[in-house]
Amino acid sequence: MEYVFKPEETDARAALIVDILTQKGWTISFAESCTAGLAAAHLVDIPSASNVFNASFVTYSNDAKVKYVGVPEEIIEEKGVVSEEVAVRMAAGTARENGAQVGVGITGIAGPAGGTEKKPVGMVCFGFYIDGKTMSTTRQFGDIGRDAVRIASVEYVYTFLSTMLPRLAGTGPVL
Repeated sequence: MEYVFKPEETDARAALIVDILTQKGWTISFAESCTAGLAAAHLVDIPSASNVFNASFVTYSNDAKVKYVGVPEEIIEEKGVVSEEVAVRMAAGTARENGAQVGVGITGIAGPAGGTEKKPVGMVCFGFYIDGKTMSTTRQFGDIGRDAVRIASVEYVYTFLSTMLPRLAGTGPVL
């Protein structure tokens, strides 16, 4: 699978998300594992991000996921740290801990090692918490390199949010 980074599209989506959140008076928070803060960093590239962004967590270890965003140890043991169940708990936990109406959880295997037959390198699970509703999905980006998996994950987050936020927040057109 060939991956093409399109930063201008992600920038436009991030700006749209900041606008929607500003209109609603909402804030957003991230709990990131394999992306290590890259999604939050991309949001703050938008000049007015301070209106909607307060804090986020980089929860790289299992212990951090439990301690900072309240993922139950039993869920990690039962489903695995790279699972939609954990991603949703990360999203809801970061929203709760930061008083945000929107939370994003990202956990995956960026590589080059760590993959298994059931959970290969390039598999990333996403959790979203939007105004009390939770959603999750898994994407397989392939073994395209650690940085490319991380960037593809951030692009996916901004594509998903730019589609779902207008629908769930009842604002503006879908990009």
